[in-house]
Amino acid sequence: MLLSDAAGAAPARVLLVDDHALLRTGVANIINQEPDLRVVAEASNGVEAIAAFEQHRPDVTLLDLRMPVMEGVEVVRRIRERDAAARVIVLTTYDTDDEISRALKAGAKAYVLKDIAADALVGCIRQVLAGKIYLAPSAAAKLAEGVTHVQLTPREMATLKLLADGKANKEIAGALDISERTVKTHLAHLFEKLAVTSRTEAVRVATRRGLVRLD
Repeated sequence: MLLSDAAGAAPARVLLVDDHALLRTGVANIINQEPDLRVVAEASNGVEAIAAFEQHRPDVTLLDLRMPVMEGVEVVRRIRERDAAARVIVLTTYDTDDEISRALKAGAKAYVLKDIAADALVGCIRQVLAGKIYLAPSAAAKLAEGVTHVQLTPREMATLKLLADGKANKEIAGALDISERTVKTHLAHLFEKLAVTSRTEAVRVATRRGLVRLD
């Protein structure tokens, strides 16, 4: 049985999804201190998240993007398929414009990073419950940057991925079955499109924009 807040209304029901138990505990403690919010269920992976959503039908779901079994964006999509009015908040450490865009397109109502202050997180939850969309300032900036996303050719993308793997020009040429001169041409185009002047900076910018991942 749920506790009531001072006005007599039942607190909003929250589902918390993250594969790190310690983080779930910390976030749950923050939420449960608020009289109008209550964590009613937790899940440690995407499949558990969907099952918990179907069982508890929470008012809002907080979930991470990178999880075992099923990734967060797919969880958002499947939850929204089950309930078009479902409110989902992405709470993650990943902030590339590609991931932000994918999460929002899947139906997430908010995108915040795990370094968010406790009061800001609570405020985000309340805004989403009120029908609003919330983006962390850094996420909003990344999303705006993504509007002017560069368009790379398949060869340029393949070169970029090998560059991110630390491959030298000769190795890239061998992997793509092209000449080193052609590799240099692809790199020149990449540097121009990414507005960078070095290999290291190209990888950094490409990672930030979600073009490549450094796992």
